[in-house]
Amino acid sequence: MTTLPAAPPQPGALPQPEARRCTCWPGATVWLTGLPSAGKTTIAEELAGRLRREHRRVEVLDGDQIRKFLSADLGFSRDDRNTNVQRIGMVAEVLARNGVLVLVPVIAPFADSREAVRERHGATATPYLEVHVATPVEVCSVRDVKGLYAKQAAGEISGLTGVDDPYEAPQVPDLRIESHTQTVRESASALHALLTERGLA
Repeated sequence: MTTLPAAPPQPGALPQPEARRCTCWPGATVWLTGLPSAGKTTIAEELAGRLRREHRRVEVLDGDQIRKFLSADLGFSRDDRNTNVQRIGMVAEVLARNGVLVLVPVIAPFADSREAVRERHGATATPYLEVHVATPVEVCSVRDVKGLYAKQAAGEISGLTGVDDPYEAPQVPDLRIESHTQTVRESASALHALLTERGLA
């Protein structure tokens, strides 16, 4: 009997040892909403690292990067903020629907915008979780990672969410994280526990 040679690996295919380690999990979108400097991105990156070590397919959709590359044409009016959130929501839903766990650390200050994203996911039965990183504005203004609070206080900018622009906090989020009372690792662990509870990790 003639033995046919093994087919060459397809472009982009995982090496065999890596492929054997992969486990199929459902995709999902986890939207982390909260004030500027609340700790959303830091928690998302901490969790993403943990999930990758568990061989999960993870993407972090960072708000600043989206603004730079996908929503550079938008300002910060209510309509523009809504458009930005819907663009991010569409990208997240497509990724999640195809098996990626998507972490979205984006302010999304208006409840109706966030609800529209939830409905988009619901239309395709794609898991969606809303997490409120509930750091008080007094703490955020001290952290002031990007210097926004200082610029607002100096009159250099206006329309800062939670200061002179509205922020509608989630009333019933899937998880509320008070990052100012615990470490980043503890916050990420709380979110990981929620994913595990929902069968997503």
